[in-house]
Amino acid sequence: MTRFADLRLDPKVLQAVEEAGYDTPTPIQAGAIPPALEGRDVLGIAQTGTGKTASFVLPMITMLGKGRARARMPRSLVLAPTRELAAQVAENFDTYAKNTKLTKALLIGGVSFKEQDALIDRGVDVLIATPGRLLDHFERGKLLLTGVQIMVVDEADRMLDMGFIPDIERIFSLTPFTRQTMFYSATMAPEIERITSTFLSNPARIEVARQATASETIEQSVVMFRASRKDRQPTEKRKVLRRLIDDEGDALTNAIIFCNRKSEVDILAKSLKKYGYDAAPIHGDLDQSQRTRTLDGFRAGTLRFLIASDVAARGLDIPAVSHVFNYDVPSHAEDYVHRIGRTGRAGRAGKAIMICTPSDERNLEDIEKLVDKEIPRIFGIAPEPQPAPAVPAAEESAEPPRRRRRGKRAAEETPEPETVAPVETPPAPAAPEEEALRPEPRERRKGGRGRRGERDEPVVGMGDHLPSFIAQSFDERRTG
Repeated sequence: MTRFADLRLDPKVLQAVEEAGYDTPTPIQAGAIPPALEGRDVLGIAQTGTGKTASFVLPMITMLGKGRARARMPRSLVLAPTRELAAQVAENFDTYAKNTKLTKALLIGGVSFKEQDALIDRGVDVLIATPGRLLDHFERGKLLLTGVQIMVVDEADRMLDMGFIPDIERIFSLTPFTRQTMFYSATMAPEIERITSTFLSNPARIEVARQATASETIEQSVVMFRASRKDRQPTEKRKVLRRLIDDEGDALTNAIIFCNRKSEVDILAKSLKKYGYDAAPIHGDLDQSQRTRTLDGFRAGTLRFLIASDVAARGLDIPAVSHVFNYDVPSHAEDYVHRIGRTGRAGRAGKAIMICTPSDERNLEDIEKLVDKEIPRIFGIAPEPQPAPAVPAAEESAEPPRRRRRGKRAAEETPEPETVAPVETPPAPAAPEEEALRPEPRERRKGGRGRRGERDEPVVGMGDHLPSFIAQSFDERRTG
């Protein structure tokens, strides 16, 4: 069995790895580190949670041991799709380079440009950045990429999903042609294949698992949920989630709950907090300082439930996540693999539960096709018993009764209980004077046909308002 000591890493790096508690490399690490140390381009294809970050950080630290950084000219560049993933790479660098004098800078949004400029001006060996913030610094004239010796693109398929591919191509064009490139992705879409064939030169291809497969240590299941009524689906779906959480009992130590939309993340987090669950949201619209505090609390164990959008599906390296709940079925099948990859990491057991509504069944089929297996179904999970129809539901939704929501017409069709007469009686015949006061139908006033088909008597002349010159006889007009 291969050990880190067999991979020809720098002794200072090996010491840091040992102090971190690792002895045996994962398959992606054992396959990628040797060609990387030889200076070859590397194309790594592996599922999330397999140790991809260390597979490029460790050889990078070893190769950068000789040399010196210059101001505004980083010696290596790591591109990540999200702030969280970039921060994770930076943490790995701090862990494994602590016995060296190498420096780093982290360029992500939500942080002051001034602080980042100060780091770049001093010169850094490793620059870790998201594509947008990196180009912002370059366009401001604060950064030169002509000194990059090693370039890493992490989670390339996520870059594709987020629309970063044009930025990636531009950044490639700003770096030297002689650079060494390491390219990592969980899946290989046609666009990713095109980029690798364009910017990588005879890469060592390391593929340690089938494309887009989940770890075998994760127990997967899907709850087939159908609401009692369409307008009650959000309320009942939240109740089903709470029941699933409660049913797991002590086995659930912490969990990440994924939603498709940022607005749903906020709603669900607020609902769980209302019912006594320790939950907090994280998505791209939140301030970076708030996102950092939330993640730190979840890592430290002071926060039990992390309600997240797909911004957190990549780059969260939290080894001890016991459960992942897919509150919404992801619209892209690949996202399912990355979501559930937050649990069952580093050989640990994990559990992933998904809630599927009838409208989600097509997306569920796409997921099963991608992972090449049928996810076990769970039927019969229902929310708490609903109150009688006449009693308003005492849930978190404060919606008015359906009769009121449908407006005046519904109110006329469904009168209040106290106004309903105990016995209906046929209306009495209208009195003659009431009949005389009723307006005639529009057709009859216009001289059209009555209700029974007979034609009304036509109006002769112009009534009382007939002008006098018209009322004169023909003989009178002639004599006049």
